Amino acid sequence: MDISTNITGMQLPPLADQDISQYMANILARQRAAFMAELPVSKAVRVDRLNRAIALLLDHQQAFIAALKEDYGQRTEELTLAADIVPSVQALKYARNHVGEWMKKDRRSPTFPLGLLGSRAWVENKPKGVVGIISPWNFPLGMIFSPLSGALAAGNRVMIKPSEHVPVTSELTRKLFTEYFAEDEIAVFTGGLEVAEAFTKQKLDHIFYTGSGMVGRLVMRAAAENLVPVTLELGGKSPTIILPDCDMDKAATRIANAKMTNAGQICVAPDYVFVPKEKLSELKDALLAKAEAFYPEQEGAATYTSVINARQKQRLEGYVTDAREKGAVVNRTKAYSTVRTDNVLPLHVASNVSDDMTLMQEEIFGPLLPIMPYEDIGEVISYINARPRPLALYILGVGRQGDLLREKVIAGGIAYDEFLLHVGQEDLPFGGSGDSGMGNYHGREGFKTFSHSMSVFKRGPIDILGLLQGRPPFGSRFRAYIKQELKK
Repeated sequence: MDISTNITGMQLPPLADQDISQYMANILARQRAAFMAELPVSKAVRVDRLNRAIALLLDHQQAFIAALKEDYGQRTEELTLAADIVPSVQALKYARNHVGEWMKKDRRSPTFPLGLLGSRAWVENKPKGVVGIISPWNFPLGMIFSPLSGALAAGNRVMIKPSEHVPVTSELTRKLFTEYFAEDEIAVFTGGLEVAEAFTKQKLDHIFYTGSGMVGRLVMRAAAENLVPVTLELGGKSPTIILPDCDMDKAATRIANAKMTNAGQICVAPDYVFVPKEKLSELKDALLAKAEAFYPEQEGAATYTSVINARQKQRLEGYVTDAREKGAVVNRTKAYSTVRTDNVLPLHVASNVSDDMTLMQEEIFGPLLPIMPYEDIGEVISYINARPRPLALYILGVGRQGDLLREKVIAGGIAYDEFLLHVGQEDLPFGGSGDSGMGNYHGREGFKTFSHSMSVFKRGPIDILGLLQGRPPFGSRFRAYIKQELKK
C-alpha cells in the first residue's frame, strides 16, 4: 500500500510568504495564552487529552503500519505494533491511571519549631507550560507518544517536531493530531533542517530531544540562548558482558534477537559484547546461526527490517570496510535475495577488533556486532569506565562478577539476562548519564520532568519572627536563637 497518495495536500500552511520561525512563534504564543487561561489544569482535562492520544493511535494503527513500511521500505506489522504502538499506548494508559495520584500535594515538614506553631509546607507540581518534543526516525511513534504521556499528564501544551527521515509517517502524524487536538493544545511541524533549527530556537518551557549526541549538543546550545531546560535522550555504545557461567546458546539467542530488532537501529541495542576468551568462537558461530534461524532466506526477505536509507547503509558498510582493512575478522549471514529495498543489511559479527576502528569509536546503530574476549572482569570494568557512559549495560549470567559490574559502572540503566525490555517499564525511570543523555522520563519521572515543583509555605497563626524579636532592631531572643543554631 502506497499511502503517500492518500496524504497529498496534508502540508503545513503555506510558508513561502512568511518566516517559519515566526509561524512557530505565533502558535507558541497561542498555546501559552490558552495554557495560562486554563490554569489550574484539572485531572479531567489531562485524562481527556491522554484518552484522545490513545484513540489517535488505536483508531489509525493500520495507517501507521503502512506509513512506516513505506518510509523504511521493509518493516513488518509486528515490529511497528510491538515497538512503536504498544509501548505508546502503555505509556499513555499508565499516565492516565496514575495522574490523579501524581497531582496530589507533597506534604513537607516546616523547619522546627514552625510546624509546632501551625505553619505548613508542601510542594505542588505545576505544569511548565509549552513543551517541545523532537523525535527520531527509528521509533517515530514511540518517541513522540512516550514523552507526550508525561507532558500531557503534567498539564502542558505541546509542540512536536517529528523526523524528516520518515516523511510519510511524520505527515500522517501531523494530520491526525489536527483531527484529535486543537492547534493550541498540540501542534506538529514537519520539515527538514530549517524547521528543526527554528523549533529549537523557540522560547519553549522545556525541550525533550531524542537522537544523536552531536545533534543533542546543537539542541542544547540553541535552547541555552533562551534558558530553556532540556532533556536529552541520546545513545552511545552500550556494552554486553557475558559472564563465565552463562550458556552460550541462550546468550546468542538473546543477543541476536536484540541486535537484529529494527536492524539494530535502537539507541539501547547491544553495541559490542565481552565474552570469556575461551568461548569467543562458540559465541560467534552461535550468533550467526541464531540470526539465520530468526530470518531465513525466504521469510527474512519479508520480516527483516531495512536500514532506514542508502546513506545509513553506506555508513555501516564503511564501518565494515574500515574494520577489515585494520585486521578485523568479519563474518556475516547470507544476503537476502528477494527484498523490497536495496537497504537491507544482514548481521555482521566482527572479531579481532581494535580501538582504532570506526565501529569501536562510534555508536553503530545497525546490524554490526563486535565481540571481544576477556579473561578478568576487572579489565572489562576498566575498559567501559575509560569511555563515555553508556545508555544501557547488559549482563548475562549470575554471580558476584555481575554485582561488581553494577557497582562499578555507571550507565543510564542496567538489565540482567534480557535486552531492551527495561525501556518499556513505566514504573522505572529511563534516561542517560554523561554523553548518553541527561534527565529521565517514563511514568512518575516523566510527569516530574515536565512539571515545576513549586514550593509553598504558609505561616501559622503565631508571629514567630515577632516572638523571636527577629525584625530590626533585633533583640536578645533573636541573638540567642542564632547562637543556639550555630552550635555543632
